[in-house]
Amino acid sequence: MSGLEHVPGLSRGPAGAGNRLIHGDNRDVLPALAREIAGAVRCVYLDPPYNNRERWTHYDDRDGHERWLAAVEATLAGVWPLLRADGSLWVSIDDHEVHYLKVLADRLFGRGAFVATIVWEHRTSRENRRVFSHNHEYLLVYARDPERFKLTRNPIAPSAAVLARYRNPDADPRGPWQSISLTAQAGHGTAAQFYELVAPGGRRHRPPKGRCWIYTAERMRAAVAAGEVFFGADGNGVPRLKRFLAAAPAGLTPATLWAAAEVGTTAAAKREVLALFPDEPVFDTPKPEALLRRVVEIATDPGDLVLDAYLGSGTTTAVAHKTGRRWIGVERGAHAVTHGARRMALVVDGEAGGISGEVGWRGGGGFRFERAGPRLERAA
Repeated sequence: MSGLEHVPGLSRGPAGAGNRLIHGDNRDVLPALAREIAGAVRCVYLDPPYNNRERWTHYDDRDGHERWLAAVEATLAGVWPLLRADGSLWVSIDDHEVHYLKVLADRLFGRGAFVATIVWEHRTSRENRRVFSHNHEYLLVYARDPERFKLTRNPIAPSAAVLARYRNPDADPRGPWQSISLTAQAGHGTAAQFYELVAPGGRRHRPPKGRCWIYTAERMRAAVAAGEVFFGADGNGVPRLKRFLAAAPAGLTPATLWAAAEVGTTAAAKREVLALFPDEPVFDTPKPEALLRRVVEIATDPGDLVLDAYLGSGTTTAVAHKTGRRWIGVERGAHAVTHGARRMALVVDGEAGGISGEVGWRGGGGFRFERAGPRLERAA
């Protein structure tokens, strides 16, 4: 690519690995990338400055609103053509600019491209210096083709808490199960779904007021005969449907509320980065590897290409590498070297932090470090 200089001393591993860490302004780099990889990226993750009027160690976040909006607009417009037809764009943001960002993205991509707003519990401690303790941030999700994304996005793995719901108190040979309600809203029912159900112990049950059975009487009798209905230990309890773990879907539909206990916090992310770079000033606003793992695993499959145009401390590329995805990271600050290149070298060498233990990471692969020259041409 014209204007990008390969820096062997900051690269690591096999030259043909296909992963790239680019030191340069994304507004210059993205048009150049478009000439190479338009329509090839499965997932773009962006963590732009939040414009929260603070000066951090590694970047200044005090742009005026209009200037900030113009800069983000250029980046959004630059990454959109890179996405595959089934690709998605995820943008982290907080309350300062989330609503303006949403309107901007709707205008650029069309409101029909919007998929969801995810709320991430980024801190669990109470922030007593403010009028309200700000304990959450957002991820805005857009897709080139939302219907195709719905069909191709991955479910999330059941958590330990979800799996704990499955038990086998009656020693059913079909294995562990959980019970779910056998009733539905009455307004959705037919006359055949209102009847009296007699439990094996003789107690008579009717659905609560405003509810109906989910099955007709005939279908219910078949379910009872098949041992799919549980009436409690004494055979007289409120009937519940047995849903067996063996027949459960392989994963869960992602929810829009992501708890800290599941995907980590900003504080946890700082500890991850500090463990990697004890000799460097702590990166103020990193994202935890668990958060990016969830994004990457929902949005991509192994071998897919992931792009982060605001690489920061390198969390996205670290997670993509450890989970078998290809990646490109772009960062204009000096931490492209002090954090990004160093972190990815550690990942290639098999560092054991973050999600490494959960995904069985032991090292491998490589990446090419490139630096954007002053004459990097923008696409016409």
